[in-house]
Amino acid sequence: MTKAKLYKELNYVNHSREKRLHYANLVITNPELVKPLLDILFEVDDKISCRAAWVFEFMCSKSIIEIIPHLDRFTQHMHKVHLAPAVRPVAKVCELLTEANYTKIDNVMASHITENHKEKIIEACFDWMINDEKVAPKAYAMNSLYKLGNEYDWIHPELAIILERDFKKQSAAYKARARHILKKINKG
Repeated sequence: MTKAKLYKELNYVNHSREKRLHYANLVITNPELVKPLLDILFEVDDKISCRAAWVFEFMCSKSIIEIIPHLDRFTQHMHKVHLAPAVRPVAKVCELLTEANYTKIDNVMASHITENHKEKIIEACFDWMINDEKVAPKAYAMNSLYKLGNEYDWIHPELAIILERDFKKQSAAYKARARHILKKINKG
């Protein structure tokens, strides 16, 4: 399938889990589609890029190893994504990557996620935390930064400052997640 054909197919992706899963499975069974999917995802001013992000997130949720050959590209360009419906899935993929990196069971990702990848994820997550983003990307960023902070000792104090500073002006969902993360930081 060409990039143009995939672009056309993405018009059929909607918020339904069924459609996102269908196209995620299509990409998983045809790994050569990951590159054109990322091409479309990083056309950041095009509304279809959001649909590519949704499919990419579902693909990574189902099979995170599919991202391995594309880690450099994903981490180099993810900060360019700015449309809210695309930021959420990109932040979710960062959370999936950090969870996969630090899992103790059959850890394939740890040998593929480099220091540079982690730095790019940290940078993007802090940007989502301090910028005017919706709660979901901030929540995913909090989780990612907490996990990365177990390796990089400077992250937890910085994250705690942001969480405490923004606590009063954020939503109930943000406050609940922030309380949970702060409790974990303070125990550590």
